[in-house]
Amino acid sequence: MTMTAPSRPRIAALPRDTAMRLAATEYQRFADTLRLLGPGDWATPTECPGWDVRAMAAHALGMVEMAASIRETNRQLKLARSRGGVFIDALTALQVNERAGMTPAQITARFAAQAPRAARARRRTPGFIRRRALPVLQHVGGREEAWTIGYLIDVILTRDPWMHRADIARATGADLVLTADHDGVLVADVAAEWATRHGQPCTLHLTGPAGGTWRHGDGGPLIETDAVEFCRVLSGRGHADGLLAVQVPF
Repeated sequence: MTMTAPSRPRIAALPRDTAMRLAATEYQRFADTLRLLGPGDWATPTECPGWDVRAMAAHALGMVEMAASIRETNRQLKLARSRGGVFIDALTALQVNERAGMTPAQITARFAAQAPRAARARRRTPGFIRRRALPVLQHVGGREEAWTIGYLIDVILTRDPWMHRADIARATGADLVLTADHDGVLVADVAAEWATRHGQPCTLHLTGPAGGTWRHGDGGPLIETDAVEFCRVLSGRGHADGLLAVQVPF
């Protein structure tokens, strides 16, 4: 299988205004999801190894606090780098461990308070910062690649809570709110990036409220599945063959 990789750091394909609209809406939906969880839901295991719902929410809180403050960003990055190993694993472990003493109610309230600040800070990040490359290479599908700060801010920091919102819904049976104008736009961006990563002809038909149909090149296989399941598979949750084995970061 031919894999295409950018020679330059990966940039966001979404228009800036669209990316920031998705960010604000996703933060609100994640906050709403936390508010609706029952006392017994927080200890439910998720598909992320070693994480229950509470740990996943603590990680999400750590990410919005990092996004909301340059000082907090620098603090978390410095501590994560000092731990060594895979950087993203060190960062998420730090976020979970530092919030281990918080109650579910405290996590929920803190996330709701910090999320609007994170959305504003992301929206205000100037172009000359967004065009810079991240100082750490990212591990995607067994390979290391460079990202711009803008790709992290505009894309990944929204895909991350979106996927974890789906994780929490799968773990607890909570309702997963999906709409074409939000989730459908996010999924379409994932599908477009996936196509650039594998570089092969295919027709992709995704079902559900976030779905759609896209054709890439002439010929190739027809791939039909649920839109959320498509993203789960590309994120590395579960096993897939063929083009669906090409990972996309979340």
